[in-house]
Amino acid sequence: MDPDTAMTPHRPTRRVVLAGLAAAGALRPFTTIAAPEAGVPVAARHGMSIFGDLALAPDFRHFAYADPEAPKGGRIALVPSSWAFNQNPDTFNTMNTLILRGDAPVGLDIIFDSLMVRNFEEPDAVYGLVAREVEANAEGTIYRFDLRPEARWHDGTPLTAEDVAFSFLLLKEKGHPSISQSILDMEDATAIGPHEVEVRFKPTRSRDLPQLITGLPIVSRRYYTDNDFEATTMTPPLGSGPYRVGPFRAGRSVDYVRVPDYWAKDLPVNRGRYNFDVVRYEFYRDRDVAFEAFKAGQYTFREEFTSRTWATGYDFPAVLDGRVKRETLPDETPSGAQGWFINTRRPHLADPRVREALICAFDFEWTNRTLFYGLYERTSSYFENSDLLATGEPSPEELALLEPYRGRVPDEVFGPPFTPPVSDGSGRDRRLLRRAVDLLKEAGWEIEDRVLRNERGEPFRIEFLDASSTFQRVIQPYMRNLEMLGIAPSLRIVDASQYQSRLNDYDFDLVSRRYSMSPTPGEGIKRFWTSSSADTPGSPNLAGIADPVIDELTDRVVNASSREEQVTAARALDRVLRSGRYWIPQWHKREHTIAYWDLFERPAEKPRYTRGVIDLWWASPAQNTTPQAQ
Repeated sequence: MDPDTAMTPHRPTRRVVLAGLAAAGALRPFTTIAAPEAGVPVAARHGMSIFGDLALAPDFRHFAYADPEAPKGGRIALVPSSWAFNQNPDTFNTMNTLILRGDAPVGLDIIFDSLMVRNFEEPDAVYGLVAREVEANAEGTIYRFDLRPEARWHDGTPLTAEDVAFSFLLLKEKGHPSISQSILDMEDATAIGPHEVEVRFKPTRSRDLPQLITGLPIVSRRYYTDNDFEATTMTPPLGSGPYRVGPFRAGRSVDYVRVPDYWAKDLPVNRGRYNFDVVRYEFYRDRDVAFEAFKAGQYTFREEFTSRTWATGYDFPAVLDGRVKRETLPDETPSGAQGWFINTRRPHLADPRVREALICAFDFEWTNRTLFYGLYERTSSYFENSDLLATGEPSPEELALLEPYRGRVPDEVFGPPFTPPVSDGSGRDRRLLRRAVDLLKEAGWEIEDRVLRNERGEPFRIEFLDASSTFQRVIQPYMRNLEMLGIAPSLRIVDASQYQSRLNDYDFDLVSRRYSMSPTPGEGIKRFWTSSSADTPGSPNLAGIADPVIDELTDRVVNASSREEQVTAARALDRVLRSGRYWIPQWHKREHTIAYWDLFERPAEKPRYTRGVIDLWWASPAQNTTPQAQ
């Protein structure tokens, strides 16, 4: 999450994996993977794409954005800017990143390989890593992956089909909810030979689920037969990826050390990638302290997420004399949704009129001008900065999707989508505050002696939960406006582990978070706002959205048969989501603002859909001089 920018669960029983359970003769004839439109066979079997053909031929040499001549060596040190699973950007206390328990260091997934990896010049295409080829039956319910026999774990032992099948079933049963909840429609995974895996899906599975499976981390069956997968431990697990865990200081820093004899280093998907000998993540619990450390050269790359710092803080000597570079890189990925998510599980936050009142009380225009130096744009959509965003009146195609829900959704869904109101920029727009008061009255709240109370006389209290004090300068003016409405707001700052624990248990009123979106939304979006994730501890459905209409429209997005159909369904879904007032939208920007010590070189062109620093940049000769050794 971008804090200043634009930013014990039920587990299904695991199926036992035994090689050869399914006889090949019992299967329907296999064919090449079919493109979604009109069932036309895809000639290339070296990769997969949700819509249309693959851009790269089977004999491609490397991704266009990777420099195959990039030298290996040197190091990069940085602070986290994105993370996954149970990773924590502020600290860590376990080396197990694939479960819910504990706080793992950011970047730990780099030690694992997957069946395929993404080409970041295409919206959704993946190409073979551990898997050399893939084929599917005509119904798309059975996929077979032919594995590379040269695949190896870091200890030199073979990575086999049994490892892959074991991994998928283990992650479905015991993996982090962001994984397990996304692969529920995977029925089984079986090793049908040393280097061939068969994965079966329910007929109702989403279009992208097979592709999602290809990106799952593969773990060692042997290792997790001897070790408890669900244990929080500081012993790094066995991996097979381009890096292994090196020296670390618990909660402070971790080094990922390049594996020089990495089995896949010369594959087309890896040529020119993973060039640093060491990738180090530094962990700071205070953003100002982290910035001072960067100025002192204690780490060497930083993506800046604090507008004030970007506008006024980069005037220190190393910037002025050119030892530190500042750049702005275009960000063409969907901005997704960033805001304060409102926990609708709380009785006093269950009414959408109350939630709209909270939206009215936040003055973005004043905040952007006064605190953010005008660097950001207001977010209004869950699909911001993409063609999936709903605008204006619904198209005829959108109306065709929405009409069956008339009477089950607010009438506004059939007109222009809800957009946060624009203030006068004063910081206390009386028009909007009066609107908030009216909405609260409609919802049964009245101001008595400057205190907002319900019919039972209970005061309206609301708590902002955070793990950092950085957001205080944004929240405090907002809290003053809430106080004018008779609301008693408070800000609770807790340590990183407690923060994550409270998120997992939905123990909060308001929490700031950014949801990143893929250019081609798939099964993963169900975790953000569908009924199946609303009460799953650790899911990202922070608002507790559980609406059958949203569930059905989400299914339409995920299972669309063409890009055009998906865009229409996403825009219809966006209208319904925005009508629920589930969050207080914040802001976004369409670029990466980065700063780095002049110790690196990189390809001329950045990939369209990623920043690409860790895996595409390399160390320049200046690494041997400045800044101070890491």
